[in-house]
Amino acid sequence: MNPIVPLNLPRTDLQLSRKDGEISVLCIVRRKKIRLTPEEWVRQHFISYLSKELRFPLSRIAVEKSIQYAGLTKRWDIIVYDADFKPYILVECKAPNINISMDTLYQALTYQKEMQGKLIALTNGLNHTYFEVDTGKQQLSVIQELPAND
Repeated sequence: MNPIVPLNLPRTDLQLSRKDGEISVLCIVRRKKIRLTPEEWVRQHFISYLSKELRFPLSRIAVEKSIQYAGLTKRWDIIVYDADFKPYILVECKAPNINISMDTLYQALTYQKEMQGKLIALTNGLNHTYFEVDTGKQQLSVIQELPAND
C-alpha cells in the first residue's frame, strides 16, 4: 500500500526522502528519519495537527514510547503531556485502511490504564474518535473534538 494518501487532517509539509526504493520521513518529534509506513504517515500528520492546530508544544509530545503492562512491553503511538508533564492525551494511530474498531479502543484503554491520560484519540487519518476519561466514575464520554492547548 502506498503510504502517501490524502487524509482527513490538515495538510502538513513533511520532509520525505527516498533511498534504495524506501521512503523515509523526518519525524517531527524524534528528529530522525523513520521508514514511512501508512501508520507513520497518519502519525506524522496527527502530530502536526496537535502542534499547529491545537498549539501543543512539541516538547510536550512523545512518540512510540514503551510501557510495561501485564509483563508485556507495549508501545503507544503519541502522548501529549499537560503543563505539569502528566499524561493528558493518549493517541492511537492506525493506517488509513484499518478501521477504528472496538479492538482499537480496547488497545488504547489498556495503555490508558497504565498512563492515566485524561483524553483518548483514535485515528486512522480519515476517521477520528475522541473520548474523555473519568477515572473516578470509570466512564468514557465521546467528545466531538480535542481541546486546544490554552
